[in-house]
Amino acid sequence: MKTDKLTRMVKGWFVGKFTPTVLSTNDVEVAVKRYKKGDYESAHYHKIATEITVIISGRVKMNGVEYGSNDIIVMEPGETTDFECLEDNTVNVVVKHPGANNDKYIA
Repeated sequence: MKTDKLTRMVKGWFVGKFTPTVLSTNDVEVAVKRYKKGDYESAHYHKIATEITVIISGRVKMNGVEYGSNDIIVMEPGETTDFECLEDNTVNVVVKHPGANNDKYIA
């Protein structure tokens, strides 16, 4: 059995071609992301990967639409989104399939 701490991972990414990681693979990337109110990521897209965001707690705004706990947002390759956290202690799970290094493009 292998154990680690999410706090040791870079920006919450714990599966994928990262260092450190608990599973090194290009098949998929998985992260648990924690945000503070006002955290923002500018509009971007992926050419290869589908990105799935699951809101565990809190509220976010993506492309001007608000999402909250239990919402699942699927961004297909080529679809653009920004991201704004609307509440402190917002937690998301993010899955990218396939894991594709250098597949983030600023819109």
